[in-house]
Amino acid sequence: MIRYQDKQVVVLGMAKSGVAVAKLLHRFGAHVVVNDKKPREEASGAEELEELGITVICGQHPDDLIHAGVSLVVKNPGIPYEAPPVARALELGIPVVTEVELAYQIAKAPIIGITGSNGKTTTTTLVGLILKQANISSHVGGNIGTVLCGLAETTQADEWLVAELSSFQLMGTKEFRPHIGVLLNLYPAHLDYHHSMEEYLSAKLKMFENQTQDDVAILPYDQAEIMAHSEEMTARKYFFSKTQPVPQGAYVKDGVIWFADGQGNTEEIVAVRNIAVPHLDNALAAILVALLAGADKQSIATVLTSFTGVEHRMEFVATIQGVNYFNDSKATNPEAASRALQACTEPVIWICGGLDRGVDFRELLPIIAGRVKAVIAIGQTAPILLERAQEAGINERIHVDTVDKAVLYASQIAQAGDVVLLSPACASWDMFPSFEVRGSMFKDGVHRLKTSLA
Repeated sequence: MIRYQDKQVVVLGMAKSGVAVAKLLHRFGAHVVVNDKKPREEASGAEELEELGITVICGQHPDDLIHAGVSLVVKNPGIPYEAPPVARALELGIPVVTEVELAYQIAKAPIIGITGSNGKTTTTTLVGLILKQANISSHVGGNIGTVLCGLAETTQADEWLVAELSSFQLMGTKEFRPHIGVLLNLYPAHLDYHHSMEEYLSAKLKMFENQTQDDVAILPYDQAEIMAHSEEMTARKYFFSKTQPVPQGAYVKDGVIWFADGQGNTEEIVAVRNIAVPHLDNALAAILVALLAGADKQSIATVLTSFTGVEHRMEFVATIQGVNYFNDSKATNPEAASRALQACTEPVIWICGGLDRGVDFRELLPIIAGRVKAVIAIGQTAPILLERAQEAGINERIHVDTVDKAVLYASQIAQAGDVVLLSPACASWDMFPSFEVRGSMFKDGVHRLKTSLA
């Protein structure tokens, strides 16, 4: 990080990562300016940074913020590249990165990077748990909640740094090179930011851009659009599949997960029926990462058979009068909801709906027909989801304006043996500040229902 000593650096955004990056660069001798368009009273951390001698500018993007004397811009991943200070930096040829790039530059530990449209947090969590079970020292962070550059500064060379990474974060990398890179899947998401599937895929593929033959790329064998780029990758490639054997990697056959070493040898890992993980592809990817990081089969099996899930991701909430309630609020696109629906073997009362991004949801018709007995829709997309429910032959179709009402109506429809599933297939921002808030409101409603019926 000596490259930034006495250099002028602008950090855009005062979220946790922005504050952490500003402190880091300041410690390495950079002259740091932190800028956030939010008013100062909403910019948490401003006073702390100023006490360190860091310049903080809130409430606007000054016209002279970005100039030829700036050596680096580190932006919050969610800030679009069209934002004036970012566009100005690019125009002047100033590097624009996210904090993931800085984390890589200072990391002593090898990095395991995990990305994908769906399943990132579950897979990252599984990897961390398996490594812990196998007594392999690791630290988990990134998009999962802990700022990566903070972990990178303290994690040692004989440990692993396990990072959940979003397309937003990856798009802002230049030298970043994980020792093990994972792309779980790719489905339409964040196109308001990336503008096209090509750009979205390009951001995800930055995971593998700088890898060498000493590194590993883990890829979904059943996704042709990703496999089409596998030959471009220099890293050793391992694959995972729920539907067919793979030449090198993990796959399912006859109800068992197998590992193929690429030399014609296969090894049984665990029976599928014993796995508690709701989405098998997440388990397959985690198995590969864990094996390649040195974990033993017994540790893998122990975690996979006892895993209780991650909050807001097919999270079991309660059983009320024989009905199981699940919170899958993180399902912010149709593919995620499809995976959740297909994981349910019982009749489903489906609570769905949210921000309208122009999706028509027709891909869900074959999934919900015959599986879903009732649809309760909220948010901007409620009308179109109820229209799809009608096309699928679902008679019970209800439009409500709150999650509490959705839970109440679901309880009136559900019978013992049914599942009530919140899996919105949409982002939350039309009604809620985050999918976490949406999921917590659902859980609160379920718990109130349980109390009232006790």
